[in-house]
Amino acid sequence: MALKIRLARAGSKKRPYYHVVVADARSPRDGRFIESLGSWNPLLPKDGERVKVDADRVKHWLSHGAQPTDRVLRFLDEAGLAKRDARSNPKKAEPGKKAQERASLLKKAQEDAAAAVAAAAAAPAEEAATAE
Repeated sequence: MALKIRLARAGSKKRPYYHVVVADARSPRDGRFIESLGSWNPLLPKDGERVKVDADRVKHWLSHGAQPTDRVLRFLDEAGLAKRDARSNPKKAEPGKKAQERASLLKKAQEDAAAAVAAAAAAPAEEAATAE
């Protein structure tokens, strides 16, 4: 049986509250679970008591082969119970194709406008030089 340490949603609509549970990987998100290990209330401030986890039971289930999900692994890493490798996705911050196209068109338009202003400023100066 593949075990997962994951979140089970509770709380009402638009007021999420999650239980950290050990469950069979095949069971539904809010369905049957083996044991409840703690809770997470994302509505509380970050410096408050958002995550509560029973460290002894988490260690027990990790030693029995339970695999935490990514979000739960973040909580366990903060608590010092498990190690989460740092991830790097440098392309995540880049804008999409359409936004890059719009940015290049905008940049080209600004360059054309700057060139037109420079040409307009240079034209009276040339006329004054030829008139002398």
